[in-house]
Amino acid sequence: MIRLIAVAICLAAAPALAFSFGGAKWSSASTATATTTTTLNNNEEQPGAGGMFDTRNPDSYEDEDARKSISAAPSFEEYLKMREGSTDVAVEANAPAPVATVTVTSSTPVPPTPVQQQQRPADAAGGGGNDAIAFLELSQATIIDKIASEISDLVPKPDFTWTANIDGCSTKVDARDAIGNANVAWLCGVSMDTKMSSLTIFNGPLTDVPHLTSKCIVSGDQLQFKLDFRPRCYGAYEMQREDGTYPGPDELGRKSFEYSGARKEFESKFGNEEMKEWLSSMMDSFQGFEEYDPDKSEFDELIRGPLFTSVTMPNTEANVAAIIVAREKAANFWLAWMKDGQHEHRPGAPVNTQYVYDSKFKLNAYSALLDEYSKIYGSDEGKKLAVGESGPLDEAYIGGGS
Repeated sequence: MIRLIAVAICLAAAPALAFSFGGAKWSSASTATATTTTTLNNNEEQPGAGGMFDTRNPDSYEDEDARKSISAAPSFEEYLKMREGSTDVAVEANAPAPVATVTVTSSTPVPPTPVQQQQRPADAAGGGGNDAIAFLELSQATIIDKIASEISDLVPKPDFTWTANIDGCSTKVDARDAIGNANVAWLCGVSMDTKMSSLTIFNGPLTDVPHLTSKCIVSGDQLQFKLDFRPRCYGAYEMQREDGTYPGPDELGRKSFEYSGARKEFESKFGNEEMKEWLSSMMDSFQGFEEYDPDKSEFDELIRGPLFTSVTMPNTEANVAAIIVAREKAANFWLAWMKDGQHEHRPGAPVNTQYVYDSKFKLNAYSALLDEYSKIYGSDEGKKLAVGESGPLDEAYIGGGS
């Protein structure tokens, strides 16, 4: 029975991920009240490669053809009961699969009681690869939907949205950008069944809001979690000494003042006390964590910010829940900065200078991912995954439009 319910949950999650499967765009139930439809030229909906239209954020309805019906989304508590095989929620064998959702601000998985753990299969008792990624991906899909609901310019990029089999896992890439005033050059959600959930956001040069990267990899019985708000100006963070200081003008000349100024500006705007306090509380929420930073490359060091976090911890439901909260809070920080209107560059030289740096940064980010994924998945599949997550290198401008 538990296995049947697990299959039903996987089917339920599929339309909630807003990915393209073979060119067909699946939809996602959003916490936003507005219903949006992507429109392109001549204000007409454009079909994807498979001939289907983008229908994000659908309302529930009944159709004569049961395959076209959309069920109302259950609460996350109901979803958890279905997952545990509870009899409190009826699951009919012929009923259409519900769309599962996660509330971004507060609803997160609750660790099971000892009795529930004893009732679950042995391979899932500690959280399990399938369980961890399923929960993380539900949350990530809702994060992306929330961003899309509040940044109206953000639209899918069908040519860069795909599904493939990588390392024996179904891998989904959800690519979007906002070429208007929102200036999101690249937003990409990546999911590898049982192995990884990753969110990458590159901002365009009209703003100095940090790029965001948020990733969790399941490795055996461990969760490897990375989070970073990446600065938009070079601050020579890779030159930091063990005592926390940086080289001064005696070593770097006048450039040291430029780097120091960039670090101070980032700290005052983004890496302030509020952020530091939150990061400290985030770390306190992880159980049995250790710092984890293997084989960092030269490219990876060049793109990291001072808030970079990389830890490993046991794959338990409590830690999965804590990571979900951390990723959602990080996305909320990023979204608040994007919407407050205090971080826009002045037209002219500041925008051009930012674009030049962003282009180099994006190339370094791709190179870092290529190195990381090639070591894990091999050169061919590692490259495919790095290209999918990084997107076209010319996307560093105002969404590129490419």
